[in-house]
Amino acid sequence: MILAIDMGNTNIVIGGIDNEKTYFLERVTTYTTRTDLEYSMYIKGILDIHGIKPSDIEGAILSSVVPPLNETVRNAIKKILGIECMLVESGMKTGLNILMDNPKTVGSDMIVDAVAAMDEYPLPLAIIDMGTATTISVVDKSGNYIGGIIHPGLRISLDTLSSKTAQLPQVNLDMPKKVIAKNTIDSMRSGILFGHAGMMDGIISRMEEELGEKLNVVATGGLAPFVTPLCTHNIIVDDNLLLKGLLKLYIKNYI
Repeated sequence: MILAIDMGNTNIVIGGIDNEKTYFLERVTTYTTRTDLEYSMYIKGILDIHGIKPSDIEGAILSSVVPPLNETVRNAIKKILGIECMLVESGMKTGLNILMDNPKTVGSDMIVDAVAAMDEYPLPLAIIDMGTATTISVVDKSGNYIGGIIHPGLRISLDTLSSKTAQLPQVNLDMPKKVIAKNTIDSMRSGILFGHAGMMDGIISRMEEELGEKLNVVATGGLAPFVTPLCTHNIIVDDNLLLKGLLKLYIKNYI
């Protein structure tokens, strides 16, 4: 089993995975002020909860969009596992041809998603990752990563709406019963959820028009189950996409 960690701006996803199955998947909040000791306690706590011994883990890999925390988390892993943690970075073997203006600027999470998705699903693909930002990446029928979009995420949009307006409250993400809502809270839910679904549908349709062919669509991220049922496109939700991508990258780059 390897310890696979995806560090985002809001949450850090921590999972245990091998070629047979995913053993656990948990999220902790990203805080740049935490020390390596604090993160080691969180990681060890997750392992203990799931009955995983350090000796069960043969390797570790980290994907991160928060560079200031990279060494902190890698040091935390070394404290509890005694192993060096591989970091997803430019120069790694990915098996992915990245056709971008500057391939080194593509987020590591988007690369990891694409590596996993192109092995799991038919090409061409649109890959949606719903976190702090909602990203939609495209891998064409030849296996080339050809670009995508970055959009403000669902939760950050909702939090901004509440914090920047005096009379609009914080709301949860319960599924709205209909688009035309009858009160303020339901109106906010409807606007955020149906609005985000409409954005995703619209972008995918425009991508298909630009490519001249239909895209298979897969979505991942903690917020994907809230929005994909409201979309008109057929979207597969894969909660373990990032972990599977990290496992594939670990295997490709293990020396």
